[in-house]
Amino acid sequence: MNYLAHAVLSFDHEEILVGNLISDFVKGNKKFLYPESIQKGIALHRAIDRFTDSHEATSIAKNVFKDEYRLYSGAFVDVVYDHFLANDPGEFSEETLRNFSENVYRVLDRQVEYLPQRFAGMLPYMKSQNWLFNYRSRGGTESGFRGLVRRAQYMDESETAAMLFASNYNTLQSCYRMFFPEVRSFAVEMYQEIIRF
Repeated sequence: MNYLAHAVLSFDHEEILVGNLISDFVKGNKKFLYPESIQKGIALHRAIDRFTDSHEATSIAKNVFKDEYRLYSGAFVDVVYDHFLANDPGEFSEETLRNFSENVYRVLDRQVEYLPQRFAGMLPYMKSQNWLFNYRSRGGTESGFRGLVRRAQYMDESETAAMLFASNYNTLQSCYRMFFPEVRSFAVEMYQEIIRF
């Protein structure tokens, strides 16, 4: 899952949100350097990622990108899922997505002392380009693809991913529809478990 989905699956809990969004920048046991509530967000993120990677719909979606991008196919699927989430009328209208995105940025600004250096360096671009909201458009999604390529060591273009996204749009949307209700149910259960302790 990508940034929008992890933000949604933080269930309006500020510290869980921070941990959920920074998790990819916190390796291994370094999570124990953070306050306990942020550690719980990191743990939730990791559980969601395991669920996502093992889901049948994700395997189908990865196959769209696999021949061209191999190990990075899952990263493209993460961005694709955020596109369909941003356009899911059961989750957001245009206005509620805009408000949700702005609130996430406010939370991150309030919690900036806990952001890893690389994430903190990325945050101004996330805000100025409004990544969370702009996943709603195909152009914003393709911009997300370009960002993946910039951060990756072994990729040098995203145009093929954009073409595959467009030509397999309905298949990918079906994968999202099969997947997201199940990951939401899983995340609710995990969230309720971790906040009890």
